[in-house]
Amino acid sequence: MRDRIVLDVQNVSKHFGGLRAVDQISFSVREHEVMGIIGPNGSGKTTMMNLISGALKPTSGDIYLDDHLISGRPARDIARAGVARTFQLVRVLPSLTVLENVMAGAVFGHKRLWGREARKYAQRQLERVGMSEAIGLPVSALTYIDEKRIELARALASDPEILLLDEWLAGLNPTELQTGIELIKSLRDDGRTVVIVEHVMDAIRSLCDRCVVMNSGAKIAQGTPEQALSDKEVIRAYLGDDHA
Repeated sequence: MRDRIVLDVQNVSKHFGGLRAVDQISFSVREHEVMGIIGPNGSGKTTMMNLISGALKPTSGDIYLDDHLISGRPARDIARAGVARTFQLVRVLPSLTVLENVMAGAVFGHKRLWGREARKYAQRQLERVGMSEAIGLPVSALTYIDEKRIELARALASDPEILLLDEWLAGLNPTELQTGIELIKSLRDDGRTVVIVEHVMDAIRSLCDRCVVMNSGAKIAQGTPEQALSDKEVIRAYLGDDHA
């Protein structure tokens, strides 16, 4: 069912000493939905992604994946439960080939394939992101967008329940940006459930069913992209009081 909730974030906070990086955030993500998390720099978006993926443990609150509590569990356990992600700064494994990088997702992620089966599934994900011709290359031979594609293919190779994309479109030139948007759009068309942190508003408008807007760690708006981006608090957060 379209309304089945696969990710439920309930009153989650993360404090670093006196800094409230995330403050009592709640939202849910439905199956096959693309949910955007947006906000100015320093608003807590990546911290929120780190809490979902297990890179950080919440100070308080709960996160559920398919009704199973995942908050506070090790990142490896959350990955195996069905959460895969990409990072703001691309993380590839430099000592491995392109194919081996993607196979790591199949072996250690939710799908947990081995040997020939993992190799074949990884090859299909490379084809999926348009990188089939680079299978045997070292990652040192790749361009920046191709490294991003490899990281995305590795996440897909785990066959995740939820895919987290943390500013996956950042740093791309206009041509690469359009290619990237079309690739993410194709994942949406495939029925993937995606949570995306992004500053590119054209991408948010064209890709997202709903958005959560954060500022200074708090949620200030939620709704469709049109609703969220027209909210006075959101305009104030991005542009200042004179524009609200």
